[in-house]
Amino acid sequence: MTVIEAYLGELRTRLDGPASAKRDLLREARDGLTDAADAYRDGGWSDHEAQRRAVADFGPVHLIARDYQAELGMHSGTRTLWNLVLGVPLMQLAWEFARKWTFGDWSQLAPAPAWYKYIAQFTHGSVFIVPVLGVFALLCMRRLSRRMDGARLVKTVGVLIGEAVGLNLLSVALLVIATGFLDASRLFLSVPCGILMVFWVVISTRLALLARRSWRSCATIVA
Repeated sequence: MTVIEAYLGELRTRLDGPASAKRDLLREARDGLTDAADAYRDGGWSDHEAQRRAVADFGPVHLIARDYQAELGMHSGTRTLWNLVLGVPLMQLAWEFARKWTFGDWSQLAPAPAWYKYIAQFTHGSVFIVPVLGVFALLCMRRLSRRMDGARLVKTVGVLIGEAVGLNLLSVALLVIATGFLDASRLFLSVPCGILMVFWVVISTRLALLARRSWRSCATIVA
């Protein structure tokens, strides 16, 4: 195994994040190391010594891994935030449209108790709060990127992502559990509404997994 391949292999084991973004970063590192080694070879150094010098110039693997991991965390966090900002309101709008088109007005159902109305209001409010938190986190990523190093920025934004995803998952879980307890048929007012409700739960779970991956990327940044 060459010096460059050994270096890239160690760097690869230290990184955690989306496969495509990780692959792009490693390709970028390989290109830089190869160009540097070629320059040393043109200067008369042996192949092994040229690669060794190129790796030494590139920097210690643990420091490069720290910077690359921060970039992976930013990539993962941005994707999660856009899913929150766009996905949550679209799911609510789609469900409301399906309910009006295939079922009709809420007046067809028996009046709900006060406790259930509070949960429904909390869920509907979360549909607006979650995207606002997502937009705020995206703005923080853009503004603070000029003042913070990548590792600190990713960890800071990771907290906002966790709060937004947690709020969305909590609101959906409360609504499903409360509705099932009150009258499970309300979850399936029509076939489209039932499908969208299941899809909403799946999407919320997926967002939680994406947030967990983003947080895991933050946790693996070398301090």
